[in-house]
Amino acid sequence: MIKFQSLIKKFDRQGEKTGWSYIEISAELAETLNPGIKKSFRVKGLLDQVPISGLSLLPMGGGNFILSINAELRRLLKKKAGQTLAVALTLDHQAYVIDPELLVALEVDPKALQYFKTLPISHQNYFSKWVDAAKTKETKYKRIEACFLAMLKKQNYAEMIRSQKHNTNVR
Repeated sequence: MIKFQSLIKKFDRQGEKTGWSYIEISAELAETLNPGIKKSFRVKGLLDQVPISGLSLLPMGGGNFILSINAELRRLLKKKAGQTLAVALTLDHQAYVIDPELLVALEVDPKALQYFKTLPISHQNYFSKWVDAAKTKETKYKRIEACFLAMLKKQNYAEMIRSQKHNTNVR
């Protein structure tokens, strides 16, 4: 386990990460946590006293990583960009499971499922986590439909989200 203090930061313009809140994990700390790994990996632990699990550290180059802090987590922490967190992280060996309803929807069209399976696992997880984060069944089903259409259009997650910004029905 690694323990440290970190400032919550926010990306201004950073491609698909624009507007994200995050904390940085130095190359040295990442190496202590998961030696020799330069790609994303899942962690669990505590941010202040809030337990977390299944979150991914994302590589940012030079061996450094970030951990995104989404709006729901910021609400639980009662913190925003510019404030400090007490961080305690360890590897999370629990495998993420793709939302079963998303998979059932993609199985309707073999082309949609085939494209989904060509995406890196981390990108498949982006789609699934977006579906899982829906607060109502109605929103979940709209998101599943959006994912299905994105697979038919061969869009990655960022492309799908950008196309959704013009459609206020899917959030």
